[in-house]
Amino acid sequence: MPAPYPREFRDDVVRVAQNREPGTRLRQIAQDFGISESYLTNWMRQAEIEAGNKPGTTKAEAEELRTARRRIRLLEQENEVLRRVAAYLSQANLPKK
Repeated sequence: MPAPYPREFRDDVVRVAQNREPGTRLRQIAQDFGISESYLTNWMRQAEIEAGNKPGTTKAEAEELRTARRRIRLLEQENEVLRRVAAYLSQANLPKK
């Protein structure tokens, strides 16, 4: 997988695309910068979301959600370990027949 484009490069390309002259196509701007048109379209969509102009999940919200899910998964694992330990210890304390 190729390395992602630097943040500054993406921001510059999006700024040029947003301030383009009427009649200039996104395909031409993408060719000028040596990227695919789909990259440019996705970057522009994400820039609109980050600016609050379109509904969607911002990068900060996505990172917060990823962190919360990771934490929940860890807590569920810890809870399962405690449940198994409690079951084991309750079996150990049974009177012997």
